[in-house]
Amino acid sequence: MKRLALLLTLFASFTAFAQGDAEAGKAKSATCAACHGADGNSVIPANPVLAGQHEKYLLKQLQEFKLGATTGGEQGRYNAVMAGMVAPLNEQDMADLAAYFASQTAKPGSTPESSIDIGEELYMAGNKDRGIAACVACHGPRGNGTPLSGFPKISGQHADYIKAQLMAFRDGQRNNDLNGMMRIVASKMSDKEIDAISKYVGGLH
Repeated sequence: MKRLALLLTLFASFTAFAQGDAEAGKAKSATCAACHGADGNSVIPANPVLAGQHEKYLLKQLQEFKLGATTGGEQGRYNAVMAGMVAPLNEQDMADLAAYFASQTAKPGSTPESSIDIGEELYMAGNKDRGIAACVACHGPRGNGTPLSGFPKISGQHADYIKAQLMAFRDGQRNNDLNGMMRIVASKMSDKEIDAISKYVGGLH
């Protein structure tokens, strides 16, 4: 019973400490603007749109970039640029940044017609014969994900960024997905399928 009380106290303390302040995050976001835009709407296709992303997901990624940097990529998520960016951040800084970008409004994306046939089928139904799970199961019909489960919003995201992440999951270069779910899915997808689904999700809204 004492152990349970201690765990609950620690959890409550962490939750309180990690509570993000969007206004504070805005003041701390200046260094993020060059790559992600002042409001999180990146205009660089290789860099993700952060605006409107779930706060919990953004915080998790920042924490894992920091973990990746401190463990030489053995744990968490490693990216050379992000390693330098997260180095000076503490937990509160990361929580504030997550709160700020989550509070911003993402600009709508688009889906090229050429990617609809393959992209829509994979997104909505997957491929049962090849064991490819439908994207809709975790990311929702509009690509909004679910905040509580930690599944990110992918609607409106840059195709180049989505493609790069799917490739990284498939090649094992990124491994911070829940229970290896994205690695399992991506490992069964062809280059053509990855390209199509990456472009398809941009227009979901």
